[in-house]
Amino acid sequence: MIDVPAFHQALGVLPVIVIDDEAYAHQLAEALASGGLPSGEVTLRTAAALGAIREMAQVPGFVVGAGTVVHPSQVEHAIAAGAHYVVSPGFGPAVSRECATLGIPLIPGVATATEIQTARDAGWSVLKFFPAAAAGGARMVSALSAPFPDVRFVPTGGIGLATMQEYLEIPSVLAVGGTWIAPQAMIRSAAFDQIAQLAAGATALAKEMRCPSS
Repeated sequence: MIDVPAFHQALGVLPVIVIDDEAYAHQLAEALASGGLPSGEVTLRTAAALGAIREMAQVPGFVVGAGTVVHPSQVEHAIAAGAHYVVSPGFGPAVSRECATLGIPLIPGVATATEIQTARDAGWSVLKFFPAAAAGGARMVSALSAPFPDVRFVPTGGIGLATMQEYLEIPSVLAVGGTWIAPQAMIRSAAFDQIAQLAAGATALAKEMRCPSS
């Protein structure tokens, strides 16, 4: 079984993907992987999402997840399609129980200390801080890290190449997530070379932050 937290920590970046046509999914996964990011969270916001997960799961070495999971039935469908992990915008007890029962990692969304404690009580220690920019940004992540030293965060929402550095400087941040790496418009226009370049840029910055040259 893939150690999803360790995998994402090594990458430092988690592409968040909104895709309208599963026909682009295989090439998208290859583009992300060629840029150094062999993983992506496909949000279940479109009719093509499960098909896209199925296609991306066929790319060797690519670890695909299902995002915007808000109902227990979506967990089973995501696993059947090939998802290795599940991401929710908030913490839902029903989704949490389903993931625990089926043995798939869940990264539930949190924005407050109460939500973090609730998620921790349910057994989850890798949490999505969402919506990051609107909920207080890096300063809020840093503040919340103090009372929860065993929690690792994946901030998502309003983060881009220009701001990811301030999050990655926080020791409790496992990785940052965002749609800027594979924008919906670029996917629609099959601009996979550009997506690969964006992935490479994010990868390079994450590596520089995590392994600074002496």
